[in-house]
Amino acid sequence: MRRLAAATRLLVLLAAAAAAALPPEIDKALRETQYVYIQSQRKSGEFGKPAEIWFSYDGGAVYVGTRPTSWRVRRIKAGRPKARIAVGKADGPTFEARGELRHDAAAEERLMAEYARKYPEGWKRFADSFKEGFKTGDRVLVRYTPQ
Repeated sequence: MRRLAAATRLLVLLAAAAAAALPPEIDKALRETQYVYIQSQRKSGEFGKPAEIWFSYDGGAVYVGTRPTSWRVRRIKAGRPKARIAVGKADGPTFEARGELRHDAAAEERLMAEYARKYPEGWKRFADSFKEGFKTGDRVLVRYTPQ
């Protein structure tokens, strides 16, 4: 039980440190904007073109739900987790992050609740495919932690 409590405290501290790593204007923009534009790292080390995507900002990290065949997921699986994230628009303020695949039902539920709140019209069309996709593996959760 003590180990669990210690691990929980460590996770809270790490989340706080991650949020603190972002400049205040980017942190504020992530709380207010509709979209982020993610560029994942290619084999060459360069970043791909920015892809607009729905997101959730939770605990100092950016979460997205995406298909396992997306370039961002393929690159993470290939050992290239580095990404550049622009906030609000493709040429908006950016930060670098490390992407990782997460298998966390609670985080998936929080993401879907945020999508329902943030994107009410679009969510009506996609809610079932996300819910089912997380169950079947046709959708995966990616967490981007600022670096």
